[in-house]
Amino acid sequence: MTLVVIGGNEKMKKDYIEIGKKKGYKTKVFLNMSSKLNKSIGNPDAMVIFTSAVSHKMTIVAERQAEKLDIPIIRHKNNSKVAFNECLEMVDECRGNCKECKFKSKVHN
Repeated sequence: MTLVVIGGNEKMKKDYIEIGKKKGYKTKVFLNMSSKLNKSIGNPDAMVIFTSAVSHKMTIVAERQAEKLDIPIIRHKNNSKVAFNECLEMVDECRGNCKECKFKSKVHN
């Protein structure tokens, strides 16, 4: 399974990738906005957005791509390792029914 992380702490990028790998995810992390973000996202199984550590424009681009691909979006205000593990647990609970997913539009504290 593949996972895209939008935002977060630059120093934690390797941690996000390592934690994702331990849980069985190939993880891509995007910390800064680029003009090719929507193409770089690819076709992941889920997306995690750290809302306190990302620009509004980057969030909009990522959300539009996720909606287009019909993948779950897990939002979290905190970008710590604990928060990322919580997000991965929510991704694990999601079974692809994105239209009725209880996590899709929540922001978690």
